[in-house]
Amino acid sequence: MRAQLDQFFKLSENSTSIRTEFMAGLTTFITMAYIIFVNPAILSIAGMDKGAVFTATILATVIATLIMGLYANVPFAQAPGMGLNAFFTFTVVLTMGLSWQQALAIVFLCGVLNFIIVITNIRKMLIEAIPESLQHAIGGGIGLFIAYIGFKNAHLLDFMTEGVHVLSSTLREGRIEQVLAKDVLPSLARFNDPATLLAVTGLMLTVLMLLLRWRGAILLGILATTLIGLTTGMVHWPELALRDFLPPSLGPTFFQLDLAGLFSQPDKLASILAVILAFSLSDTFDTIGTFIGAGRKAGIFDRHDDEKLRSGKGISSKLDRALFSDGIATSIGALLGTSNVTSYVESAAGISAGGRTGLTSVFTALFFLLALFVAPLALIIPASATAAALIVVGILMIGSIGEIKWGDPDQAVAAFFTVVMMPFTYSIANGVAAGFIFYVLTRIVRGEARKVHALMYIVTVLFLANFVIGALK
Repeated sequence: MRAQLDQFFKLSENSTSIRTEFMAGLTTFITMAYIIFVNPAILSIAGMDKGAVFTATILATVIATLIMGLYANVPFAQAPGMGLNAFFTFTVVLTMGLSWQQALAIVFLCGVLNFIIVITNIRKMLIEAIPESLQHAIGGGIGLFIAYIGFKNAHLLDFMTEGVHVLSSTLREGRIEQVLAKDVLPSLARFNDPATLLAVTGLMLTVLMLLLRWRGAILLGILATTLIGLTTGMVHWPELALRDFLPPSLGPTFFQLDLAGLFSQPDKLASILAVILAFSLSDTFDTIGTFIGAGRKAGIFDRHDDEKLRSGKGISSKLDRALFSDGIATSIGALLGTSNVTSYVESAAGISAGGRTGLTSVFTALFFLLALFVAPLALIIPASATAAALIVVGILMIGSIGEIKWGDPDQAVAAFFTVVMMPFTYSIANGVAAGFIFYVLTRIVRGEARKVHALMYIVTVLFLANFVIGALK
């Protein structure tokens, strides 16, 4: 058995062992297991069945991570992505008004598009089209948006009405009728809500563990917050029988994507195409950044891999196979009933523990499979616990804006609007749109219109068309 594993995963060639790969797989699982609690909490806001999403999240993670390990032979795990699930719920469903079934159809098409991107020269075009400053801004903006959702879910913000102003005036029958509106302003909550106090306690504990460099700080923070809630009576332990530990049915979300309904509304076609592109671009660049950032440093991808990636010549390297696995994963997740599946940067924890081959991913997948049988425990996790986790995820994600040269207006203007428009307008798509528009505008004003890739112009026109259509409704 050892010999077969060594031969299949090339363990000796990569200077690793079964024990090392096992520990690396366990480390990766611990650092990213929070997703099995957080993803159902976010997608259930869109109207999806929480139990079914729990099962879909784990099955999608297991299947996608096994593909990564067995086909690409790299130590990266895949799961529904943070930020992408928020985009799914708060932008596509709650803001655009699409059903979650139609949103799953968008995710499926995004996976198909990512698959095409990997096997064609479009991949090279995408890498060359969007400047690094915007890529960093998108990641940081999503982090800020996720943290904002966490603050709201933790009841740390109160929204007070203050002042009255004229929203519009209309002349009717010789009289001016005015529509009045009140300003709604956020303020810090008063700390007299038990849910808020529990969230703050969980946040402090999680941050403390993060500062102490504890592996799995987010997961441990969720569990600690839930335990405090149980001991204080804020969370109630359900009466459980042995049958309750069977995984929740996948039925409510399995193959529920609505492709026909997605394109039955011509007035939303531009918005839908823009969202598919936004999903795909975010997923693609996040994945490439994760692979090159974590993989190249550890020697998992050789120095020629990123050159082959840019060449756009089919599946020609280990990195290509990893991207191919990632593209397939998104569509599989949509069929099961979850938002975009992507490669997790938390895989770097397993790599730092010595993981060098796909056997690490196989072990990670097996740990997630075992987690399928803790559904009753996962479903009692309170919103206060996941809210604290979202804020900490925001802390980790916003760091990418440090790569932007803020002293250079050519980068700073587009990056600024990308970052702030996401939480200010409660929409990731609006942030991406603003960034693209101001980037193109900056280049035109600077006399560098020819340096902007044609793909940037195409996507920017789609975003502008979406805003015009919205204004004319």
